[in-house]
Amino acid sequence: MTSTSIDTAPRHNWQLDEVRALFALPFNDLVFKSQTIHRAVFDPNKVQLSTLLNIKTGKCSEDCAYCPQSAHFKVEVEPEPLMNAEVVVEAAKKAKENGASRFCMGAAWRSPKRRDDFDKVLQMVRDVKAQGLETCVTLGMLTDEQTAELKEAGLDYYNHNLDTSAAYYSSIITTRTYQDRLDTLEHVRDAGIKVCSGGIIGMGESDNDRASMLQTLANLPQHPESVPINQLVKVAGTPLEHVDDTDPLEFVRCVAVARILLPQSFIRLSAGRESMSDELQALCFFAGANSMFYGEKLLVTDNPDSDHDNQLLSRLGMEALQ
Repeated sequence: MTSTSIDTAPRHNWQLDEVRALFALPFNDLVFKSQTIHRAVFDPNKVQLSTLLNIKTGKCSEDCAYCPQSAHFKVEVEPEPLMNAEVVVEAAKKAKENGASRFCMGAAWRSPKRRDDFDKVLQMVRDVKAQGLETCVTLGMLTDEQTAELKEAGLDYYNHNLDTSAAYYSSIITTRTYQDRLDTLEHVRDAGIKVCSGGIIGMGESDNDRASMLQTLANLPQHPESVPINQLVKVAGTPLEHVDDTDPLEFVRCVAVARILLPQSFIRLSAGRESMSDELQALCFFAGANSMFYGEKLLVTDNPDSDHDNQLLSRLGMEALQ
């Protein structure tokens, strides 16, 4: 296969059959295409490191079938109230010392309700920003007024994943609609905050669902600046605890197609890395992933420890993007 010119301009008119055709390419051809695009836009040996802290745990009213923080399921997760800002700032300082350039804060809410809780989150954003870190939060659904306040506080990114395709969504979540998610992304974008939005692979979805989810992200009016590709972490007590494992090479295909459809976005390896081999993660980097969550915990699930990640990047001749 030969390459003449490399088009890295964002497109917003992808057809589903085009995306399905990418997934159907021979593996080597697909990864060659995604790596070529990746090299044209990014340094292939740099990876952006983010740390995610759960600032409020459990008792979420949503019924997301993958989530151990849902109040609908019996799981071994102890609910915890919203952290105080001092604890969050100390965690942010430690993350920066360990090489992270972005600090993400997640609260298990359907949406922020109590004014005093939201005010505390705004203060956390200001305090973390003052440490010289990019800031990101995920708080559920937002109003225009809330997004405006987050922007004023200095928020850089807002995470709100699509999770899966519109067609499969009701099989995973019934307490909010797909359009609710799209509306929140629109509120965030209208406020001038960067968007972090991706999905989860391995929830029993079809190949068509994976293609459709990535098509939806690519056809947004503006591409998300950050796109997390999560591998389902199966947690006992959740409806998806016995779902079949995903073929690792199919996960790499998702990363590669995401890179092709979203050429200027950071594609992040997110949940599920703890069960991935070093070789699989290396393939994901080669396919176009250039960001990862860094630190021992990812919300309430395990993540590789920082020393292991540093060793992996060293073995690959890669380094953190500053």
